[in-house]
Amino acid sequence: MKKKPPNSLIAKVHPGATSSSSSSSYLTSKQETFTIWMKSLVPNGKGCTVFDSNGEIVYRVDNYSCNCRDVYLMDFNGEVLFTILRKEKFKLFWFWEGYRSTSAERASFQVRKLFGIFSRYYYSSCEAVGVGLDKNQSFGYIIESYRTRKSPFKILDKFGKSIAEVKRKHSTCGVLLGDDVLTMVVEPFMDHCLIMGLFVVHSLINRKM
Repeated sequence: MKKKPPNSLIAKVHPGATSSSSSSSYLTSKQETFTIWMKSLVPNGKGCTVFDSNGEIVYRVDNYSCNCRDVYLMDFNGEVLFTILRKEKFKLFWFWEGYRSTSAERASFQVRKLFGIFSRYYYSSCEAVGVGLDKNQSFGYIIESYRTRKSPFKILDKFGKSIAEVKRKHSTCGVLLGDDVLTMVVEPFMDHCLIMGLFVVHSLINRKM
């Protein structure tokens, strides 16, 4: 039986939120705004809870693993949307791969950290490559953020255009909420599930989850 999340806590993050979500589209023709609470719905779990603009829970990550090698992005009902695995190459370089569901044999995306002259001190960049909803359509994104928990970060396409931006959330009264409550704005015609998968990897790389 599915255990209901703590509504009293959820209400502080997203007023009017509900603990059940109807099926939502992963691709829309308009800009979408999500609220990300960097808390798991499972006691002592690591992860996050994601609300849509209607206050319904659409994504969640509940992870018990200490090393976070295997992380699952799920919908509210616990159906796995992406399995995210941390891998290594020559025991020197780490990268992350995302597989749709738990049975997919081919990775839908791969994320690896980029190293530059300024990245060590000022900002952190990651490159994501792979395929989207259409297996014949490849993509290339850059995930860029400054090296502080309170700074926003963006996901850029191959032309440098922002397709998603994450920053701390303000309440309807303009009050800045805690640094574990974020807002994500996703541009039209983007796969929300994929963007959320990239967000999870970014959080893992920067040890925010």
